[in-house]
Amino acid sequence: MPPTPDGRPRKLPFVVLVLSAGTFLMGTTEFVIAGLLPEIADDLNVSVSQAGLLITTFAAGMIVGAPAMAVATLHLPRRSTLILALVVFALGHLVAALSSSFALVLAARVVTALATGTFWCVAAIVATNAAGPAATSRALGMLLGGLTVATVAGVPLGAWLGQLSGWRGPFWVLAALSAGAAAVIGRYIPADERREAPSVRAEFAALRDARVWLTLSSMTLLMGGVLATYAYISPLLTERAGISAEAVPMVLTAYGLGALLGTTVGGRLGDRRPLATLLTAAATTTLVLLLLTWLSTSPVAAIVLGTLMGMTGFAANPALGALALRFAGSAPTLASGLSGAAPNVGIAIGSWTAGIALTSPLEQAGPPLVGTVAAALTLVPLTALALTRATRPVAPPPTNPPRLP
Repeated sequence: MPPTPDGRPRKLPFVVLVLSAGTFLMGTTEFVIAGLLPEIADDLNVSVSQAGLLITTFAAGMIVGAPAMAVATLHLPRRSTLILALVVFALGHLVAALSSSFALVLAARVVTALATGTFWCVAAIVATNAAGPAATSRALGMLLGGLTVATVAGVPLGAWLGQLSGWRGPFWVLAALSAGAAAVIGRYIPADERREAPSVRAEFAALRDARVWLTLSSMTLLMGGVLATYAYISPLLTERAGISAEAVPMVLTAYGLGALLGTTVGGRLGDRRPLATLLTAAATTTLVLLLLTWLSTSPVAAIVLGTLMGMTGFAANPALGALALRFAGSAPTLASGLSGAAPNVGIAIGSWTAGIALTSPLEQAGPPLVGTVAAALTLVPLTALALTRATRPVAPPPTNPPRLP
């Protein structure tokens, strides 16, 4: 299919869709635990708070593991690395499903997180290379769409299956699906054995560019703000807005659909006008969270603003990921791994701060206020990026010169 008049492909390569299916599995396994904690705690004879360590250790594994595994697998062929990551992912779920030891399940979650971080950083490079420089943000938007669909469909289905078959059921299904995904990737992802062997020194040298850290800081702050609010959205909806507990899943689904729309639109706009897309997303997210802080006593306002939070908060991610890879130049693997770790740093710090705010006199309004501050702070590194004038979109053909953002 021929490209659009400005040089962008009309349709993303099929391999991007295949990799997006992999990120769907990764997103499902990260978040489905939240709906299975009581069953896991009861079956493994631990408290619910102890079972919650399965979430914490996974986030920690992503923060440390994504960049570490990016370097560790640097000299492996990318197709082989993706397959290996999915095989380890499947084995981690099998170990957890067969184990009666909480410590072993916890260890399996750490290994699974390492596999997830490895898959993400390599998949981002393979997808953007396949899509080409003019569709980098769209390709990353598709990958992030897999994570978002996991929150909309994968997590609720996993929780439902856990209620029917016990918490081990979703783990068996994820193991089988990831094994199947490894076979599909082996079939459709092209081999790259002839590519020039990357240099570990070059990967670290790319991190000397301050623009990489400004981009990663933006990811951390924006995702920290949105997820700090999302982590405590249930008490805000039920206790502050007066929405029934039975209706909360529908509101969360609306949030997930908003996030999916945000990543899709942000991916398309980010290739053409990245700076304008990022500044608009950060500013509108700040406004939405501020309004949610004060207007969430109204059920209608809480539902609408919760949906908008997902849409505006996730719109910046494809463009930020594309910029991180661009600024890393010819050594993008470690930057890709850090792009996977940065949001988890924001989630960890943001949710911890929001939990403190929840116990303050602000009560349920505390988490969105924390989110408002974090989202507003995102404008600081983004403004610094604007001053570098380095976020100009990829140049289209000479017949249609680019506009400055």
